Amino acid sequence: MDMKTARRVRPQLIDYFPPRAEMRSDILQGLTRAQKEISPKYFYDACGSHLFEDITRLPEYYLTRTEQGIMEASIAEMAKRIGARAAVIEFGSGAGNKIRLLLNKLQEPVASVAVEISRDHLLDASEALANEYPQLQTIAVCADFTQPFELPPIPGARRNLVFFPGSTIGNFPPDEAVNLLKVMKHVAGAKGALLIGADLVKDKRLLEAAYNDSAGVTAEFNLNLLAHINRELQADFDLSRFRHRALYNAEHQRIEMYLVSQHDQLVHIGEEQIHFRHGERILTEYAYKYELETFAELAARAGFRVEQVWTDPQQHFSVQYLVPD
Repeated sequence: MDMKTARRVRPQLIDYFPPRAEMRSDILQGLTRAQKEISPKYFYDACGSHLFEDITRLPEYYLTRTEQGIMEASIAEMAKRIGARAAVIEFGSGAGNKIRLLLNKLQEPVASVAVEISRDHLLDASEALANEYPQLQTIAVCADFTQPFELPPIPGARRNLVFFPGSTIGNFPPDEAVNLLKVMKHVAGAKGALLIGADLVKDKRLLEAAYNDSAGVTAEFNLNLLAHINRELQADFDLSRFRHRALYNAEHQRIEMYLVSQHDQLVHIGEEQIHFRHGERILTEYAYKYELETFAELAARAGFRVEQVWTDPQQHFSVQYLVPD
């Protein structure tokens, strides 16, 4: 058949996209706290999603290539653990690159479910996946995955595997991370499992370089958060009046990412006014780094048991297989 006339496979879309009023409420609440903050989930408009894909290819950003190497080295063991006829449910799916490693090695996978808050990016990635794997049920779920959501029954699936690569779990303080893991446990079900990436504690210089790249892509990604708010909420952030900064907090074992006001200034979000002092910071992201023992304790609080851990030779990163306890 001529590829130009071949019918393209479309994924099923389940749309729980948060309403604009919810975004406005979240942003205003965060910016009126003593420590101003904006949830990192608002990084991911279409531009932010593409910028993050650029970040993953930067030389300083060791996380993606290290996790990829772990998966490539151990994918046969992972597939054996998961078993046949799994439905793979990827939280924060992005471009869907890592799920392909699983789908290519799993025995008779029955479904690929992508859960992502950026609808346009989600649909593009899910359609590409649907056409590469036409034998699979392909479902795109546009949702804030930190909140409980329901999936339709997936015929033929023996178990749900929740897949959460990239150490995105590190974006959440411990109590919030536990709540997110509980959402994943609900989606996995009693017979399901979780395959998750978790970044590990390491040298401060390596960590800070990963979030302050020399090309300035992470800074552009961080500032795009303000552009997203300008577009969606009729705000007037002047991006040139803020600067990106990321630093490692050794006490809490986390990277903290900020946008720092370069002036005393007043910003409007619709009819609301937010005042910034010179040097005042907006917290935009945490990136927690774990010891293996502390991550196991975190998982246990959510009702998971760590069954197996894979790491790189330097123990910079881990991929972990968790089951409901």
